[in-house]
Amino acid sequence: MQNLENTQYFKLTKDNEVSTKEILRVVYDALVEKGYSPSNQIVGYIMSGDPTFITSHKGARSLIMKVERDEIVEELLRSYILSELKDHD
Repeated sequence: MQNLENTQYFKLTKDNEVSTKEILRVVYDALVEKGYSPSNQIVGYIMSGDPTFITSHKGARSLIMKVERDEIVEELLRSYILSELKDHD
């Protein structure tokens, strides 16, 4: 019989967690392969939340929906700052 006086703690661990950066790389490649402008399509998705801006080619649509849109913006901004602004301080 379980002890009902204590709160049980459960932690879900993700074995195959894919980073936002890796997801963006796959999505970018899939969009290019299908002839889309990756920046236009990704911005459309971020602004609207509509996953149809992202092709289903290579599972890109399913992948991008695994991360929150604010996490995508954060990753893109972090990458931009590191590559474009870091040396301009």
